[in-house]
Amino acid sequence: MLTDNANVLLTPVLVLNATYEPINVCAARRAVVLVLKGVARSEESNGHILRCSQFHFPLPSVIRLLDYRRIPQRSRALSRKNILMRDRNTCQYCGRLATAPELTLDHVVPRSRGGKSTWENLVACCKPCNHQKRDRLPAEADMTLLRPPRPLNLHTSRHLMRMMGKSDEKWRKYLFY
Repeated sequence: MLTDNANVLLTPVLVLNATYEPINVCAARRAVVLVLKGVARSEESNGHILRCSQFHFPLPSVIRLLDYRRIPQRSRALSRKNILMRDRNTCQYCGRLATAPELTLDHVVPRSRGGKSTWENLVACCKPCNHQKRDRLPAEADMTLLRPPRPLNLHTSRHLMRMMGKSDEKWRKYLFY
């Protein structure tokens, strides 16, 4: 299937270490860059073809790094992407599943009240819930969290990759259940 759709460049791609150990998930666009730079090799294709004037390139579903990368055993970087991944793109107040652009990050304890930008104080939140909560504590806004926010550690990351792998059949043979 040939594609001009920019959305397919946002589809998730499983990243394997040189030893075939799953280490990350990235967007197809990043995966294509890694393959074209010679840093990674495409192991599985997702069925879409990226067309440009010079060549056609099958979009990867799984890539493998050519050199082994040591992955430190610590929690992942605090970022919007990782908060949304931890919360599974779900508003932590109303439970609505949404795309990344439809979600905001909410400080459970508002910054105006001394709340910090930490794993334990940031949650994914839809715009209507964020507007309703404003600069109040959840209890003051008569809202409750679906689950308490926690850091995204390596174990959680692998669990999320396994869950995502259930939707992409080509990932299953690389994920250890």
